[in-house]
Amino acid sequence: MLPADPRTLGATVTEGGTNFAIWSNAADAIELCLFNEVNGKLVETRFALSHRNGPIWHGYLAGVRAGQRYGYRIYGPWQPERGSRFNAAKLVIDPYAHKLDGTLQYVPEIYGHVATDEIGNGDLTLRDNRDSAPFVPLSVVTDYQTRHIDRPLTSWAKTLIYEAHVQGLTAKNYEIPENERGTYKALGHPSTIAHLKSLGVTALELLPIHTYATEPVIWSRGRKNHWGYNALAFSAPHAEYAATSDPTTELQVAVDQLHLAGIEVILDVVYNHTAEGGIAGPTLSFKGIDNKGYYRHDDADDYVDVTGCGNTFAASNPQNVRFIVDSLRWWIEVIGVDGFRFDLATALYTSRSAFNSSLMSAIESDSVLRNFKMIAEPWDISRYSLGDFPHPFREWNDAYRDAIRQFWLEDIARGYGEGVADIASRISGSSDIFYYRGPTSSINFITAHDGFTLNDLVSYTSKNNLANQEENRDGASDNRSWNCGVEGPTEDPQILAIRQSLKKSMLATLLLSSGVPMLTMGDEVSRSQLGANNAYSMPRDMSVNIADSPETFGGGWAMDWDLDPAQRDIRDAVEMLASIRNTYLADVASEFFTGALDQGTQRKDIAWFSLGGREMSDSHWTDGEKRSLTVFIDAGSDRGLLLLLNSSTQTTTFTFPDSTWGDSFRSIFDASHVTSEHEPALALPSSTVDVQAHSAQVWLVTRSTR
Repeated sequence: MLPADPRTLGATVTEGGTNFAIWSNAADAIELCLFNEVNGKLVETRFALSHRNGPIWHGYLAGVRAGQRYGYRIYGPWQPERGSRFNAAKLVIDPYAHKLDGTLQYVPEIYGHVATDEIGNGDLTLRDNRDSAPFVPLSVVTDYQTRHIDRPLTSWAKTLIYEAHVQGLTAKNYEIPENERGTYKALGHPSTIAHLKSLGVTALELLPIHTYATEPVIWSRGRKNHWGYNALAFSAPHAEYAATSDPTTELQVAVDQLHLAGIEVILDVVYNHTAEGGIAGPTLSFKGIDNKGYYRHDDADDYVDVTGCGNTFAASNPQNVRFIVDSLRWWIEVIGVDGFRFDLATALYTSRSAFNSSLMSAIESDSVLRNFKMIAEPWDISRYSLGDFPHPFREWNDAYRDAIRQFWLEDIARGYGEGVADIASRISGSSDIFYYRGPTSSINFITAHDGFTLNDLVSYTSKNNLANQEENRDGASDNRSWNCGVEGPTEDPQILAIRQSLKKSMLATLLLSSGVPMLTMGDEVSRSQLGANNAYSMPRDMSVNIADSPETFGGGWAMDWDLDPAQRDIRDAVEMLASIRNTYLADVASEFFTGALDQGTQRKDIAWFSLGGREMSDSHWTDGEKRSLTVFIDAGSDRGLLLLLNSSTQTTTFTFPDSTWGDSFRSIFDASHVTSEHEPALALPSSTVDVQAHSAQVWLVTRSTR
């Protein structure tokens, strides 16, 4: 092989052939392996990468074009006690591959050590000499180029995020051709876009779409990793989600269609660990290329595992910072996405603070990446760092989640109270957490893919993860949920009414809080997972009718599109609330409210009132049994919003503030009424209104500009 350009890693197509380059600091030798069909049989041809610039091995092959399948064999010492696990019998995936061909087969040959079964049991000290090539995906040479992309460029203050699974979002949408449901192509279908637009969604956040693999132990139980948090190739779109043989182009088209509709695309990315698992896991890529270079190890050369998945990617190492930055830029410049949500983001650095992280610094200083939306999940199994991430990062705010559930559900379920101080802080933007960064640093959510759905939050007190076949040990046991008196589905009209009101009240709180709201796929149509709060393990075949045996598959992994009246009511509520937010709050949500008195108007930009219509006193704030809250939010010179929140078990009478705050009040949302049948009511200053139990009302405040 001729020398190649070592500055660009991966397989780079040129006019006459392809450059190949791969990073391995400790390897003794590397072979590039090309695979071609000869008489119907896959034949491997090996070429030594004899050229080396430090840790970068490289070579150029004339005549190799896009579509060529390949892999690498890495030679080096087998010293597992020192963290060195080289094994040239194992074909490894190029970390820079943008397409894979074939599927992973769960056989003993995929393990670097001598395994005796499909899950890697065996002798961890002995190197296995069986060839893994017939059982692992092959890398594919591609020639995708950066392209011009017209983006919505929505400000954070006007962003409404919708977290969704590619398959689950459209698998039951019968307006889409059957062979396209649950695919990238379906994301850009007019019906999908119309649904998202009706909800006021400005950003579609997709659960991982990089190529991933099911963990061998999960596979052995007859289950599948449905969510995708188990990366096999960080920069290759998952082929299972494609309706065509070209996932990248299909995804590009879908992203462009979403952009035309004003919807950005955010990817949930998992750079914190890989599908190679722990020491007993398979050798598929990084483990065989340079185990100690790519994974975090302790002083005893054992894996550091802060992800709970067996390994932790060494994201602070210089070459891995470069690798992640290159990957992020590929998704932005080639696919066209608009941002990322970093799973277990604290696992991506070893310093005490994200402010000192080499990866975060690289992202912030990169001329491309710093201009896009970045969201951190600010914890892993060893560290919790909410509020600790630098610009341009925003953060998932679980303090918001817990406060909303506490106010609306847990105090009722457990029979004790924590008052309203916490929910007031969260509604007003969590300034106690993000005081130096502004309220749009907070990604507000009540539910996410991980945990109960909104419907199950008011239908189950206990988790039901038996379908994962882990004896219900998995998933959080403390969910701040309440079943309203009956565990699971019921036909009791009173309980159903309470659940409906609670769901709409929590949605009202979410969508009318300061910060960036995130909805979870299907919450707008009461999607249920039958009490599963860890629904990562789902059927591997989308054609399986889960409705025929929901107890086996854990409930609705896919969202309903054919809605009953109650589901339509929830959807209508989201549409109404999103419209209220966009009309009255978007322009005032980018800075923290001060609560200070304006000497000209004698009003505050936010204020809190007791049931008697007077501003709350210290005794109200310290009352742990208080179950009601009135919130005034200034929305401009002549209008505002008034939120009446009643989480008690009784209908409660609220008194409106006096004429200082407004000349009149008009009801625009009531969680206890069918949304489409709501008739606006008018009220005068200092008058009263009854708010039903477990219910929220929203009133538009109008006033003179005197």
